Amino acid sequence: MIKPDFSKGLLTTVVVDQATNDVLMVAWMNQTSYQKTLATGQTWFWSRSRQELWHKGATSGNTQQVVEMVLDCDQDTLLVKVIPAGPACHTGHRSCFFNQVKKFSKGVN
Repeated sequence: MIKPDFSKGLLTTVVVDQATNDVLMVAWMNQTSYQKTLATGQTWFWSRSRQELWHKGATSGNTQQVVEMVLDCDQDTLLVKVIPAGPACHTGHRSCFFNQVKKFSKGVN
């Protein structure tokens, strides 16, 4: 099994819905949250603001069942495919990505 590179600290983690491939959220994992995710089959992250581990959905019930975990070519970014049990965003949105900056027309340079 290929292991992530934690030498730079936290691992950028992109969480996607396994059924739709929609990006649900981006969070951070340290070695402990990574190991807890592997052991439990649910997502665990490191909260940079609270400086503590958090189990996604522990409070809200909106857990994420892990289906697959894939590292990028440098082993410093993790893609986690999940079955979500509710919204990923703390605002109640399905995804944390709903604030559109700009939409480009197809074929426009």
